[in-house]
Amino acid sequence: MTRPAADPFADPSGTPVRVLIADDQALLRGSLRVLVDAEPGLVTTSEAANGAEAVYCARQDLPDVVLMDVRMPGTDGIEATRQICSSQSTANVKVLMLTMFDLDEYVYAALRAGASGFLLKDTPPSELIAAIRVVAGGDALLAPAVTRRLIAEFAHRPQPSQPLPHTLDGVTGRERDVLTLIARGLSNTEIAERLYLGIATVKTHVGHLLTKLDCRDRAQLVIVAYESGLVTAVRPPIAP
Repeated sequence: MTRPAADPFADPSGTPVRVLIADDQALLRGSLRVLVDAEPGLVTTSEAANGAEAVYCARQDLPDVVLMDVRMPGTDGIEATRQICSSQSTANVKVLMLTMFDLDEYVYAALRAGASGFLLKDTPPSELIAAIRVVAGGDALLAPAVTRRLIAEFAHRPQPSQPLPHTLDGVTGRERDVLTLIARGLSNTEIAERLYLGIATVKTHVGHLLTKLDCRDRAQLVIVAYESGLVTAVRPPIAP
């Protein structure tokens, strides 16, 4: 685990976004550090070579965002994410998952653990930087493609034989409408158009849903919508 020198790029508009890089490949960690530190308003706080180190650094440095590899020796990225997101001391730390594998199981497990975003390692640098800013700003990086993978994951799961843990007690009818469209992958602007609401009103409903359902971000709202039974994934036909 290493810590770079102080940030030479100060964000003139305020405190720079602090980023922890967790990956078991030293070359990739170094490349990501150079990329992050070259961007005004961003700075790396530390590096971690495995999940246990990532958890330790997150608790010590309290970064704004963790770039977390999924596959690492020992404690993997998903378990490290779960530990970071479930701890009161690191509750405000956002996790952006990075992986070389575009697999449903990783998407679901990472978001279920509390991750705020999911990107492939071959994502263009400009998109990675933009993703860091989105996640640091408190939004989930849940692109339609990721939403589709989540829906596919739920579609292949067996129907539960007992009540699911998530309920929608206290959620209003209009909030249920908004939650349904979030689960279908619509953006706030698209939701506003579909429900004939102002964008500010939609944002207010989303904020209420996050509070009432105790969700960190939009990604977890999608999961709650499916696990509560509000939205049902369309199951693929059985092959003859």
